[in-house]
Amino acid sequence: MVTPARPSLPDDGEAATGTVTTFDAFALFAHAAPPTPPQPGQAPRSVEERLAYHSQFVTVRTPAIESLARQVRTLMILGRHQQATARPSLIVTGPATTGKTTALLQVGRTCHLAHTRRAAPGDDRVPVAYVLVPPGATAKTLAAEFARYLGIPVAGRMTTAQITTAVCHTYTTAGVALVLIDEIHRLNPRTSSGAEAADWLKDLTERIGATFVYAGIDVTASTIFSGVRGAQLAGRASLIDCGALPARAGHREPFRELIAALEAALDLTAHRPGSLPRLAPYLHERTAGRIGSLSRLIRQAAIEAICDGTERITKTLLDTIALDHLAEEHYRPRAHRGHRGR
Repeated sequence: MVTPARPSLPDDGEAATGTVTTFDAFALFAHAAPPTPPQPGQAPRSVEERLAYHSQFVTVRTPAIESLARQVRTLMILGRHQQATARPSLIVTGPATTGKTTALLQVGRTCHLAHTRRAAPGDDRVPVAYVLVPPGATAKTLAAEFARYLGIPVAGRMTTAQITTAVCHTYTTAGVALVLIDEIHRLNPRTSSGAEAADWLKDLTERIGATFVYAGIDVTASTIFSGVRGAQLAGRASLIDCGALPARAGHREPFRELIAALEAALDLTAHRPGSLPRLAPYLHERTAGRIGSLSRLIRQAAIEAICDGTERITKTLLDTIALDHLAEEHYRPRAHRGHRGR
């Protein structure tokens, strides 16, 4: 079941990751007060406050987030008692704009806050690390990203081995328990530099006592799972699919549930409750069931409704919103065929 959770980053599938790739920035993100929907009895918010709110908006706790949170918790417990071999890991995969990064960051935030609540005064351990795989990653550039997260100085003359030693020592000393690696599809083990980066990452998982979670676009169809290196990764990692939500799943309608959760969080003075769930077939066609595309469509429509003074979202308004290219390319051919058939 899709249920509203604590609001957080907009569930656009590709959250503002560049802002949380250092520990200080991640800690600020984790502790920042999330945007909150209007509450009963609350004084009306100003136009500027409501525009800012819909720009951030809420994160809906989807089945993928629930599954990831549950499995991360289990693997972290398992990892604490498994020392002789590399710990099992997780891979979050799916098409673009389906909420992979949002799921990753939501689980990272939960882990960080849980540690903070339990920590004794003076406990300066770092519970979570979040690293982006750089484009065209090599072992050295990937090692440098790990170093940058914890502020480990890296000089240009340092070798990969020297950076790696500093990273392993610092991460172990800091007590990093969960390592989140995003954009893993950027690794290409079929190139010499990509193969070195993949080998470096495998070596790191064996030298740092942490649970590793990877996220990337359609990882199972990429080169990450190819060859001997891919087989090693696939043999250690469980897969969580952040695919598009189906219109129907048995007797349930997951996409309609998601729409209802997002509609319940709107802060518009004239919006008619229930009007968006009634548009579920249109919205599914429009967004291909992608969570990120749906969130963006509703957020943009809400902002337009505030700016033009109508204060409600209608199909007419939704039709005027230009979405991401993937969503538009999915919708336009079908819309054109439907037009020809009328």
